Amino acid sequence: MLCDMHTHSSYSPDADREVTVERMVRRARELGLGHIALTDHCDCNYWYREDETEYPEYQKPDSMMFGARDYAVSSIREAASLAEGYPELICGIELGQPLQAPEAAAGITKMPGLDFVIGSLHMNAGKPDFYWIEYDKLDSKELDALLTDYFTELLKMCRGCDFDILGHLTYPLRYIEGKYGIPVDMSSYGEVIREIFCTLIQRGKGIEINTSGLRQEYGKTFPTLEYVKLYRSLGGELLTLGSDAHRLCDIGAGLEDGAELAREAGFKYTAVFRGRKPRLIPL
Repeated sequence: MLCDMHTHSSYSPDADREVTVERMVRRARELGLGHIALTDHCDCNYWYREDETEYPEYQKPDSMMFGARDYAVSSIREAASLAEGYPELICGIELGQPLQAPEAAAGITKMPGLDFVIGSLHMNAGKPDFYWIEYDKLDSKELDALLTDYFTELLKMCRGCDFDILGHLTYPLRYIEGKYGIPVDMSSYGEVIREIFCTLIQRGKGIEINTSGLRQEYGKTFPTLEYVKLYRSLGGELLTLGSDAHRLCDIGAGLEDGAELAREAGFKYTAVFRGRKPRLIPL
């Protein structure tokens, strides 16, 4: 019974406008999915609207993400209103950059009715989203500094922030290797990734296999098999599968491939969450 634990509705500013929550759940039923988690974007450093922001350093080209508070509250309210009619619907959120606005993050994770929180990092502190960076204009030292800062902040997130599953561990590669075709030697970041996994395991948190890269130029999951194997070898048990769909047609996409990858890494179960508590489902 496959479950899509990472999806976005029209309450996420970068999702298609026709992707209503009810349409998403109906699509999940058509596909025979066991559960679908609504995890709309809530980037903490964009908690305020642009005209009231306390974070002026983030007024970058991706300012459509401002007002995350309004998007998140609306998303959670609609999920709650549909929960009785659609018991497979899980009310979640994708918590972006919690370290960059800790007071907003603390409030978000205490919202009533929240079942599930993905912790994500879409931009380094004080920098634009990785989507907007022109990587072909960076030299090797600048690229290494960017990735070092990324994994360092991820580790700090894992040590001190409130979430359930770490989202798309190798997210910057979507653009560096995928869009720009620049190969990255990941061996430089092996130790910090191992520490990230050990920290998650110690705190009872997990990782996801994010299948969005399979339908993008990158062509691989976030993370790839070697890292899922490493996480399992260190004692990791909590694993979710997520399409990271921003369109109706992408719900459930790649989950079969993600499940096969999980089995190859040694997993027999994936997790779903209710009330911030995991339940294991056989693969």
